[in-house]
Amino acid sequence: MTEYLAVDGGTIAYEVAGDGPLVVLAHGMGDSRAAYRGVIPGLVGAGYRVAAVDLRGCGESSVGWADLSRSAIAGDLLAVIRRLGGPAVVVGHSISGGAATIAAAREPSLVSAVVELAPFTRKQSVRLGDLRVKRFRQGMLRLVGTGVLGSVPLWRSYLDVAYPGVKPAHWDERLGRVESLLREPGRMKALRGMGRSAPTDAGAQLGGVRCPVLVVMGTLDPDWADPRAEGSAIVDALPSGLGRLEMIEGAGHYPHDQFPDQVVSLVLAFLRSDAARA
Repeated sequence: MTEYLAVDGGTIAYEVAGDGPLVVLAHGMGDSRAAYRGVIPGLVGAGYRVAAVDLRGCGESSVGWADLSRSAIAGDLLAVIRRLGGPAVVVGHSISGGAATIAAAREPSLVSAVVELAPFTRKQSVRLGDLRVKRFRQGMLRLVGTGVLGSVPLWRSYLDVAYPGVKPAHWDERLGRVESLLREPGRMKALRGMGRSAPTDAGAQLGGVRCPVLVVMGTLDPDWADPRAEGSAIVDALPSGLGRLEMIEGAGHYPHDQFPDQVVSLVLAFLRSDAARA
């Protein structure tokens, strides 16, 4: 059942399942909390209370937000945690990986651990050699085209690249849901606004994080020419000993939807580790 939280500037939608320590799931741009449909049952079954959030401008949350930055999203996530009673583990995908970083640095008493899935958490730069990587070139062209033209078909084309190899069984349903939402007034505008926001605000906070961080990258993620190098750079920017990197072979930019069982296993192992419990 969808619940709503009024924050400064609009309303955030979320749903809660299970009982136990709180885990907050935040999706990437152009998406909704439905992206975590394969992850939620495993976390609930392991004894966690899971809150899946629709980012501002996405899903069932309101539109018309003036600020679509990672810092603003972090504020929404912290508001949800306060409403539900923290602390919480924050799982953030793509833009929300950066938001989770900011939330952890801003309110360490409310965030006990962070999981970043294919996160944009650092300043990005493209080298000439990166364009020789076909999947990166294809993904970047589709992302740029979506941002410039506001094209739903181009976004669908990007998703086809972002899910390399075998598609999930619910692929047609997934695409239909994404397209339907993006055709609602204000949803594509939110996607484009998020795409224009730089991750420098998150990068500036990496050194201030005090909780354990798990970074999960797919080996075939088209958003980077070298996903492992990007994940390692995030871990290296964190205080020593706090971060760890895990790679999922064959995954693209949506490992939690392509390989939900693997993601759940990695998250549970991380949360059960001495570092996360501390």
